[in-house]
Amino acid sequence: MTHLDTEIQQLKIDTLDMWALVQNQLSKCKEALTNFDSDLSRDVVATEKRVNAYELKLDRDCENIIALFNPVAIDLRFVLSVLKINSNLERIGDVAESISKFVIKTGIDFDKELLKTSDILKMFETAEALFADVSLAFENEDTRLARKVFKKDEILKQANDTSAMAVTEYIKQHPDQIEQSLHVLSIIRKLDRVGDLSKSIAEEIIFYVEAKVLKHIPKKEKIKILSKDDPKS
Repeated sequence: MTHLDTEIQQLKIDTLDMWALVQNQLSKCKEALTNFDSDLSRDVVATEKRVNAYELKLDRDCENIIALFNPVAIDLRFVLSVLKINSNLERIGDVAESISKFVIKTGIDFDKELLKTSDILKMFETAEALFADVSLAFENEDTRLARKVFKKDEILKQANDTSAMAVTEYIKQHPDQIEQSLHVLSIIRKLDRVGDLSKSIAEEIIFYVEAKVLKHIPKKEKIKILSKDDPKS
């Protein structure tokens, strides 16, 4: 194994460590929302500093590998992909922090009818599952699994539309709960953002493993290309 191979291997290990940290942030964030646990929400907010520190470390590691080892082909694509994946992971960490701040700011339990009507916890589980899939795809260089993320995100987007309409109806019937309803709407939008960021990560995995660029391709055309590449998807 060359020195470059060792550096690439360590970079992958460190990226997976950051991934696990962000997954844990999302999981704690959902638990805090479910149980109205403001202490756990504060823990998520405090841990965000570790996520930010990880992002800076991975950025430095990528820059050092490029500067010192001049990687080419798949090694270069891997390092460039990790740079972008790293940024997307940090943004998903921001989502967990923002949702936790809503729980802290609200101060009182969310109305259980509002949570049930909006189906927000089910949407949360879908976003978590999608994020876990891209993690596995990255760890195993599994581009078939990465492709499935695009279809799963459609489910998340449909849930987003349905939940938003349900909250709108809830506001009409409970005008005294407008502030909580607006917080829930914001959380729904942020969970949709987790889906978008996971798709960007999936694109990076396909880029570094197969050298295929999917950026800036219209959505319908992209789905057609991905289905053609993987007829079983």
